[in-house]
Parts: sequence; structure tokens; C-alpha cells
Amino acid sequence: MLDLFYYGHPLLRSKGRRIEKITPAIERLAEQMVEAMYEYDGCGLAAQQIGSSLQLAVLDVVVAMKDRPSKAWVNGKQIDLECLSPIVLINPEIIPVGSKTSTDDEACLSLPEIYGKVKRPARIKLRYQSLEGEQLELEAEGLLARAAMHEVDHLNGILFIDHLSPHELQKLQPILHQLMRENAM
Repeated sequence: MLDLFYYGHPLLRSKGRRIEKITPAIERLAEQMVEAMYEYDGCGLAAQQIGSSLQLAVLDVVVAMKDRPSKAWVNGKQIDLECLSPIVLINPEIIPVGSKTSTDDEACLSLPEIYGKVKRPARIKLRYQSLEGEQLELEAEGLLARAAMHEVDHLNGILFIDHLSPHELQKLQPILHQLMRENAM
């Protein structure tokens, strides 16, 4: 299984390189990332979290949808997320749809035991390339939208704690300092 990188490791703050060609190595890495996401009990994983600075992430929110609903549409038609999952995102791009926002709890495999309320667009358009090289686009809301935004943030060196209020961030400082000491290179 792939090792997970934790808060304090500089790679988590790196912007991933665009993937120009889908090689067998990229396909293997995506497969390993999906396995690691399930092993670590996450609903998303970005390449930076396992030591690769690439524009590559994986998502699967199906299990978590019981408590946190999600919807997705392709060309205006709602799709079944179980048929789509796991989703491999290559060079993903997020475009907010409308002005409505949603605030909900977020956590991160790279920041164990840390949670915080994050305000994000309620509905997004997600553009990405599949492992087969297809350019795809879907609209999403609920946990899928939130998880996609969270992972795309990772691909740009942004962590969910960067979206917290100064007050919430201040409360987390003791844990963050401890993680930084344990994981800084």
C-alpha cells in the first residue's frame, strides 16, 4: 500500500504538474491511489498525499452518501454515482455553478483528527480527463462536489484548513504544530 503524507510534509503544499500523457505508470499510480483511498477509509485522495506532485486525484463518495447525499449530472441528465465510482481525475478543473454556497464539515487523511466547517460553492462543474484519455464534464452537488473541490485544492497545494476562519484555525494550532514537528522534512 502507498504511504500517506501528513501535514508538515512540503509536498502537500506543492502544485501538481499537468499530466501530458497517460502512461502505464500513471495508470498504475491511479490504481494504487484508489486502493489506498479505500485502505485509509477516505472518499478522495490526491497525488500529493502519496508523494507525487501531479494533477491526479481519485474520488468515491458512494459509501458516505448515506449520511451526506450527492448528486451528479452529465448533459443535464442525473447519473448513478455507483456506476461512475471510483472516479479518476486527471488535470481536473472546477467551475462553480450559480452563487449558492454550502458550509459543511471537512476532514482530511493528511490531517488526522482535524475537522472544520468549510464554505464552498454548493454546485460545481467538474472538467477532467479520464484514464482512457477522454475529456469529461459533470455537474455535482453535495458530498461529491465538496470532495472534488477538496481534492482539486490538494492538487494546487491548498489544504482545507486554509479555508477556516482565523478563530477556528487558532483553536487547531496545538494539533497543527504537533503534526508539523512530526512530519516536517
